[in-house]
Amino acid sequence: MITIAQATQKKEAQIVTKNNISSDYYRTLLPYKESPTRGLIVSNLNTRYDINEMEVGLQRIATGMYNTDDFVFQEGQYLKKETVVSWLNRKYSDKQLKEKKLSDSDNVGLNPEFNGNGTDRNPIYLAHILEQNYLENKGDTVNLSGVTIGLAMNSVDYYQKESYGATYTTPITTEKMKAEGEKMAATIITRMRQMKGLSEVPITVAIFGQNAKDAMVSGNYIASATAKAGSSELDKWNSTDEKYVLFPSDDAKTNYLDDYNWFKSFSGDIQTYFSNYNGVIGRGFYQGKEMKRVTIDIPVNFFGEAEIIGFTQFAADMVAKHVPSSVDVEVNIKTTDSQANAALITRDSGSKKAEVHIFDR
Repeated sequence: MITIAQATQKKEAQIVTKNNISSDYYRTLLPYKESPTRGLIVSNLNTRYDINEMEVGLQRIATGMYNTDDFVFQEGQYLKKETVVSWLNRKYSDKQLKEKKLSDSDNVGLNPEFNGNGTDRNPIYLAHILEQNYLENKGDTVNLSGVTIGLAMNSVDYYQKESYGATYTTPITTEKMKAEGEKMAATIITRMRQMKGLSEVPITVAIFGQNAKDAMVSGNYIASATAKAGSSELDKWNSTDEKYVLFPSDDAKTNYLDDYNWFKSFSGDIQTYFSNYNGVIGRGFYQGKEMKRVTIDIPVNFFGEAEIIGFTQFAADMVAKHVPSSVDVEVNIKTTDSQANAALITRDSGSKKAEVHIFDR
């Protein structure tokens, strides 16, 4: 049993989980303490892919500063729900401040003022703010050692000119997302330094560019910077060279031809097994130009358990035949009627043998 010292100096008895899934993941504190902003991310981001990657990707950035052996993870405890909601708002104009009888201190929105829905509309850049806390385990206590903040920026601004009717879109470039995110990050650091318990801990801000609403892969983190303990100034911004790529796609064919070719060969062999095959979709995660992980979904209309077993064995053979050994692989074999997983195939990079699980139905 350990104690955790929070900003109030109140000590609470908690337990650190003994095991983590791998060195890529952090242990957590029990009982698990949810963030005050829990649930906001679901309504603020466009897709489940973006929701997952914003959370997991921010942890991945944290591993460069807080190793998973010595630090534990906790959902953010300092940014309250009402704080995040107010920061996501647009700034008030001078006229609005007067009408609402507000002072400048109430004008905390980070998105630009509303200037109408014409061709020069100010987009909504910032979609969500995510906080994560990292605590160092020292003897029988854990202490807050760092905070990470993810800023989800829109790659597309969606709006309606009327309260109903057609939806219009404005694309936002990566350069613009980064520039706006950096300005917002500077303001956020200044504000967080005024919060009790955050004056002396390092705070890292990472900019996440979320994908469009109809995208089949998530967006990615663009850049990150850290304000050292006690500082309200962010250090140099470092680019985060990561990307998710859909297979098959023009992007994959143009920019990642070797991987596109093996994926097409894999897909072609899968197609030879079943006449009622519905197509294979892959989502590759890249760091630089190198694929690190691929998730493959195979929807098939099965008519019996024997078909599932036989096809899964065949698919595992095709993984060994086509997918490079340097890539982590996850293959989800799904039934087309319910989209439930019928079988799962996984293989870690460097491993020759895949692990296979057939789900009870």
